[in-house]
Amino acid sequence: MCPGAMAPSGIIVNGGEIRVRIILSAALAACVLGLAGSAALADGYKDCTKLDKASWKPASDAEAKAKAAGYEVRRSKIEGSCYEVYGVKEGKLYELFYSPEDLSLKHTIAK
Repeated sequence: MCPGAMAPSGIIVNGGEIRVRIILSAALAACVLGLAGSAALADGYKDCTKLDKASWKPASDAEAKAKAAGYEVRRSKIEGSCYEVYGVKEGKLYELFYSPEDLSLKHTIAK
């Protein structure tokens, strides 16, 4: 629960209940926006390996696997312990999550 989400009863600041309502409304809005932001970050897949990064295969190998599967690779990055490859196939954008340990495809998200 967010701080200030519930209005305390009987509080009057400088003789004005309106100020309390404004402060509580601002706190509630900040809380809602914070929850919306964390939901936006939750669409990725982050757990592909427990192997130390020094032992990972090159990211270019994950891109090559995506290309071999018919994707036009746009870019790639590390997401958690995965290689995340953005690719287009048949006009649709996909996020492909590969294990850097063995380059197995762990998860796919169609955008």
